[in-house]
Amino acid sequence: MSARVGVLLSGRGSNFVALQEAILRGELPAEVVLVVSNDPEAPGLKKAASFGIPTAAIPHRGRKRREHEELVLAELRRAEVEWVCLAGYMRLLSPHLVGAFPRRILNIHPSLLPAFPGLDAQGQAFEHGVRVSGCTVHLVDEGLDSGPIVVQRTVRVEDGDTAETLSARILAEEHRAYAEALRRLLTESWRVEGRRLVFG
Repeated sequence: MSARVGVLLSGRGSNFVALQEAILRGELPAEVVLVVSNDPEAPGLKKAASFGIPTAAIPHRGRKRREHEELVLAELRRAEVEWVCLAGYMRLLSPHLVGAFPRRILNIHPSLLPAFPGLDAQGQAFEHGVRVSGCTVHLVDEGLDSGPIVVQRTVRVEDGDTAETLSARILAEEHRAYAEALRRLLTESWRVEGRRLVFG
């Protein structure tokens, strides 16, 4: 039985593509049934269409957050979505939307959380001078990049790196980590104890 997944994105959607390609390779017991963007021009929508996946563009400008989220929720429910994956979705979800899919919303962030939450995490890490960075897949809660951690992957910061070269290497790990995290959540037993997500 494949899990029905909805993807929310705002840009190129490379993490969405990585998930979809893992599904097509038979590595994920899931089906992306809908891709939603708050930006009608998001390249990720065209990529979804090229896979034959239904899409919805729901601009947030000129709408109150609750009104926008109700429109998004309506699309997700119409598609009978069971899990939601954020793939570069540049909107902070309200408790209302998070509560509609309790512990069924995943996000990927380009740092080793809890370090460097929010925007431009790779640039933050580079400017801070860390020797190791990486990416984190986590369940979404009501905070900013603060939910229980599912998978983390490390990336060493090389002396010759720039913020751009570091970002590119982190992105490659993101593509692997996101599929791994969703696969484990769908195929293994797990529970949340306090802030920790525990498998088995």
